[in-house]
Amino acid sequence: MTPITVKSGILLMLCCITAIAGVGSVFELSSGEPELGSLTTGIILAGSLPLTAVLFWAAVQDTKANQQK
Repeated sequence: MTPITVKSGILLMLCCITAIAGVGSVFELSSGEPELGSLTTGIILAGSLPLTAVLFWAAVQDTKANQQK
């Protein structure tokens, strides 16, 4: 069994939250009139995509580091 630490769990939780924000932003932008405005929604989308990737990568790296212990 792979040891998952609290740090890995928190990173994965944040990864899921940012991924949901990205998907929600896409739906809001495709609806025509986003509730927060196009600029704000676009900024959320632009920030959530790389942040999701970085958080996922960090969670995987933490899990790999704990496997070697």
